[in-house]
Amino acid sequence: MAKYLIEVPHEANMAACSRAVQVFLSSGSHFLVNADWGCGDGEHKAWMIVDVENKEQARSIVPSFYQPETKIVALNRWRPEKNDEDQRYHKS
Repeated sequence: MAKYLIEVPHEANMAACSRAVQVFLSSGSHFLVNADWGCGDGEHKAWMIVDVENKEQARSIVPSFYQPETKIVALNRWRPEKNDEDQRYHKS
């Protein structure tokens, strides 16, 4: 399994916030029910960290209405012993 950060934005108004929360809660997915929200700080997004096989599985967790704007980021933990290997991410 791989670890992914899922970022789901929505519009910055009360109706959009309420709709997003309701859609997440009604989905029944334990991932969505446990999302963290930034609305209270003016960042109208929900975030989840999930362990799934690939980005497509991560995106499939998100309700279809929000999938087009959803950002999926593969997460990796830096380890000193793998520093040389990790440098490949920064070469042009």
